[in-house]
Amino acid sequence: MNKNIVISGTGLYAPPNSVSNEELVEALNAHADKYNEENAAAIEAGELTAKAKSSAEFIEKASGIKSRYVYRKEGILDVDRLCPVIPLKAEDETSDQALMAIEAAKEAMAAANKTAADIDAVIVSCAYTQRSYPAIAIEVQTALGIEGFGFDMLVACSAATFALQRAYEMVTAGTARAVLCINPELTTPQIDYSDRDSHFIFGDVATATIVEAEDTANSENCWDVLSTKAFTSFSNNIRSSFGHAARANDVDPFWKENLFHQNGRKVFKEVCPMAAEHISEHLSRHDLTSADVKRWWLHQANINMNLLISKKLLGRDASLEEAPIVLDEFANTASAGSLIAFHKYSQDLAAGDHGVICSFGAGYSIGSLVIRKR
Repeated sequence: MNKNIVISGTGLYAPPNSVSNEELVEALNAHADKYNEENAAAIEAGELTAKAKSSAEFIEKASGIKSRYVYRKEGILDVDRLCPVIPLKAEDETSDQALMAIEAAKEAMAAANKTAADIDAVIVSCAYTQRSYPAIAIEVQTALGIEGFGFDMLVACSAATFALQRAYEMVTAGTARAVLCINPELTTPQIDYSDRDSHFIFGDVATATIVEAEDTANSENCWDVLSTKAFTSFSNNIRSSFGHAARANDVDPFWKENLFHQNGRKVFKEVCPMAAEHISEHLSRHDLTSADVKRWWLHQANINMNLLISKKLLGRDASLEEAPIVLDEFANTASAGSLIAFHKYSQDLAAGDHGVICSFGAGYSIGSLVIRKR
C-alpha cells in the first residue's frame, strides 16, 4: 500500500564557540610570517614555496562566510598548532560526535512530538565519523533510549539528503515507523588551518530530522516528501584521504594530502550545472517547474555557487527569501548546511507551497527532496 511520507520535525545544535574571519586571518598570517622567516633560504633557493597570507575581506568575497561555529576553539588560533584541542575521552564516556548529535536529536523529537518509543531507526550521516565502530548512531540510539537499529553512513556533503532518502524508503517499506536522521558535522579536526585557500571553509554543527508516515505525524509543521533523487559520479576534485590504512602506508597520517583539499575552480565549474540539471529533472517528475518552487534550501558551501545555481534554475537572481543563505554565520557545515537552512527558514510557508532541499559535494554526489507544506 502506498503511503505519504512526511518530515515532521527538525533540530539544530550549534556549539557555543565561534571563530571570526578576522581571528582566522590573524593566526594564518602570523603562521605564514613565522614559516617564511624560518625557511627564508630554502624559499629563496626555490626549494620551498612561501606561505601565502590572507584577509577577512578576501574570505567573505570568495565564499560569503563571515564566521563559523567550532566544537572546541582552543588550539585553532595557536600559531604553533593550528588545530583544535579535543581531549581524548575514555571508551566509557559519550563521544564528542554523539554529544552533538543528541542535542540536535532532542530538539527534532520535541518538534515532531515524538518519544523514543515512537522511533525505530537512527541514521547518523555526515562527512566524517570520529571512529570506525561501534557506530555513532548506535551510541546515540542507546543514549536516547530508542529500540530498533542504527547505522552510520558517509557521503560527504550529500550525506544528509542521502540519509533522508534511506529514511523515506524505510518508512515506505514499513521497516520503520519513524526514522531519526542526524548529521553531526565535526569537521574542524580535518581542516588545514595553514592553507590560505581552505582554512576558512568549514564549521561544526549538528542537525536532525524526523521522517515518518503521515498517519502517525502530529506536529505543527509537516512536509510531504513527494520524492527523493540521488546521483553520484566519481571525482578526485574534493578529497579527504585520512583513514585506517594510513598506519600501513608508511607516511605521516596527518600530512596535508590526508586533510581536506580540493580544486575549487573545477568543483565550481563542474558541480553548478550538474546540480541545476539534477534539480530541474527532479521537479519534472511532478510536472513542476522552478517557478512553482517557493523556497530553495541549497547546500551551503559557497555563496557564489548558490547564486549561480539558483540563477540557472530561475533565469534570474534569487532573493534571500527564495534561497536563504546561512553560511555567513555557520560557514560550510558539510552535509548539514541545507538542513540548517530548512530548519531556520521553513515555518513561514503556507500549506501547498513547494520547496526543494538539495545538497551536493564530494563524490561527486547530489541529493534532493521535493517537498510540499501540509
